[in-house]
Amino acid sequence: MIFVTVGTHEQPFNRLVQEIDNLKRDGVITEDVIIQTGYSTYEPKHCQWKKLIPYKQMIKNVEDARIVITHGGPASFIMPLQMGKTPVVVPRQKKFDEHVNDHQVDFARNVAERMGTIIPIEDINKLGEVIKNYDTIITNMNNKMMSNNKVFCDDLEDIVKELFDY
Repeated sequence: MIFVTVGTHEQPFNRLVQEIDNLKRDGVITEDVIIQTGYSTYEPKHCQWKKLIPYKQMIKNVEDARIVITHGGPASFIMPLQMGKTPVVVPRQKKFDEHVNDHQVDFARNVAERMGTIIPIEDINKLGEVIKNYDTIITNMNNKMMSNNKVFCDDLEDIVKELFDY
């Protein structure tokens, strides 16, 4: 299943909602799709959708999804990251009247560059290819996230080795 969320920002994000619906219609997406459409005015014809989804159901949808696609709001893509998923992030853009400025574009670029934990998509025409190749893309990503547990264990191991070397 693919889960798509556009958040609750009051400007529509029809560009993403309609592209997902078209990809489902055209058979590029073959699995079930659930879209949280927010204030978008486009109503999907080929996907399940609701304007707003209760938080517990959002969590379940993210857990159940093979792919999570979000807008560029940090809260929307942090949840999948916390669940060990690599979200596809399509930031809202000012030129499409999806937000007041391009802070989502800037933030998504920054997270992708510094952390390597998301797949940013600024050109909506590339979304179908990313969905088709998602498993290969995440396998080849240079994820820079580090487990704090691993860092602690590695540091502890070094300390213990030093103690026994003396």
